[in-house]
Amino acid sequence: MLRKAKVTDVNRIKELIGFFSREGEMLPRSLNELYESIRDFWVYEEKGKILACGALHPSWEDLAEVKSLAVEREKQRRGIGREVLNACLNEAEGLGIKKIFALTYRPRFFQKEGFRIINKVDLPHKIWSECIKCPHFPDCKEVPLLYEVK
Repeated sequence: MLRKAKVTDVNRIKELIGFFSREGEMLPRSLNELYESIRDFWVYEEKGKILACGALHPSWEDLAEVKSLAVEREKQRRGIGREVLNACLNEAEGLGIKKIFALTYRPRFFQKEGFRIINKVDLPHKIWSECIKCPHFPDCKEVPLLYEVK
């Protein structure tokens, strides 16, 4: 079941993100960050357990980011990530946001869903404020991608 996240989901969301952060595949998120941005998050729950999460974070009038998209490793390749991503994209469209970007180490997943690789310099400087927190800064290998609502 796909649904908007609740504050009671924060610890599990932190676990999911933490796993991939330790693997070097995702930026870590503090409990404080997660509570402050809980309204951005979607979760996928099955039999009472959250298996996936992802957030849509508006950055500007016409731009939002899909961030912290994580699916429990053993549950990947079942379409769960696609469901979470589509929820974010539909929400963006409902908000009138026409461009959605993602920064990822797994660009193929996003490309299969209609995102295209772009140059980092095409994104506003404002979005790079989180980069300083990343353990890979300044040698980031994340790939920037963009999805444009038609």
